[in-house]
Amino acid sequence: MSRTQTRGPSTERHRGGVAGWLRAAVMGANDGIVSTASLLVGIAAAGAGQSELLIAGGAGLAAGALSMAAGEYVSVSSQADIEASDLEREAAELAAHPEFEHEELAGIWRARGLDPELASAVATQLMAEDALRAHARDELGITPHHTARPLQAAATSALTFAVGAALPLVVASLVNDKLRIAAIAGSALLFLALLGGLAAQTGGARVTIGVLRVTFWGAVAMGATAGIGTLMGVAVA
Repeated sequence: MSRTQTRGPSTERHRGGVAGWLRAAVMGANDGIVSTASLLVGIAAAGAGQSELLIAGGAGLAAGALSMAAGEYVSVSSQADIEASDLEREAAELAAHPEFEHEELAGIWRARGLDPELASAVATQLMAEDALRAHARDELGITPHHTARPLQAAATSALTFAVGAALPLVVASLVNDKLRIAAIAGSALLFLALLGGLAAQTGGARVTIGVLRVTFWGAVAMGATAGIGTLMGVAVA
């Protein structure tokens, strides 16, 4: 006799915990592919040879990875500073005005649908266990899954940018002059489509939207640099 297995709470999957690193990873890889492929297409359109392409692309990879790491570190560090300041202020308010903070927490739970008596009991129990953690989560929206991690964000962005930038560089090193622009642009769009689809699937979004979003802007960027490179090549010639 077959048995029907129900889906219990332990089998549910929520993706909120991956939001931070997924954003940094996708942004890093996307920027690596788009910026490096656009750079290579623009230089190739201006008439540069393979050695010039690889030198410029390698420099772009290194500069871009370090820039992404620095930008993410500064940005996420600022977020971490704000969170730390909010927690410090909340801790002081809890020490100075515990009754007010209890009423504030109870009000949050009343707004979520609990009756006043139950909301007050929930607030009492949560504050008895860990008042600061309760207010951090329910009042400030700060949880362990969403806490700012500057070093993690910086390392993720730098690594994924370097990986993304390496893809069009490898293509540029393998094809001849006549096919180089088309190969770089076409492979970059393919890589972007795969990245967009993977990111959308991991985040639980529609894959088609994720693919179209990244490939469209990648095509725009490469088209613009190809036009600029062509104009500069004609001017130099």
